[in-house]
Amino acid sequence: MNETVSRPRRGRPPKVARDYDDTREELLRHGMAVLTEQGFGNAGIDGILRAVGVPKGSFYHYFASKEAFGLAVLERYDRYFAAKLDRHLLDASLPPLQRIRRFAEEARDGMAKYAYARGCLAGNLGQEVGQLPDSFRSRVSAIFDSWQDRLATCLQEAQANGELAAEADCQTLAEYFWIGWEGAVMRARLATSDRPIELFIEQFLTGLPR
Repeated sequence: MNETVSRPRRGRPPKVARDYDDTREELLRHGMAVLTEQGFGNAGIDGILRAVGVPKGSFYHYFASKEAFGLAVLERYDRYFAAKLDRHLLDASLPPLQRIRRFAEEARDGMAKYAYARGCLAGNLGQEVGQLPDSFRSRVSAIFDSWQDRLATCLQEAQANGELAAEADCQTLAEYFWIGWEGAVMRARLATSDRPIELFIEQFLTGLPR
């Protein structure tokens, strides 16, 4: 049997004994809240550390760099958002197009809950991509591709049951949806109003080929 050698993590460990995984998860959770409001460039690591009760010198005990932290937060957001999409778009109790509307309504209500201060983390990072490390560009693109595939599958189901025209290009419609959705979320934050989201989802659904 080969013996595994445990290597010490970089950085100074916290002064107070605490579970590594739980503390790392708390940092990611707070990081997700901050980055959905402020983006990556403006996010202050110090405030996140204070909120979790982690000394400043202990950050590198959990993450190799701010870039590594940002990517880990993005991965956590992707898992959260993908689960939300699946919960709505795979809901067999509703017709496919109604599932899309329900997703939009929940997202609309979530924005209102936080007074339109929080947007889409992937969208925020996409707007900052010119100022971010190259690693973010490919990861954000992959996330949008994943969301697009999920929506395309739902649209294909609508096509199969006659809600959507047989000649409709579901992948193109799904791509169009996410391009428009990110713009609607940005405008909702700007206007502190749900009107951009309501307008977009209504126009998207009524404009689908039948």
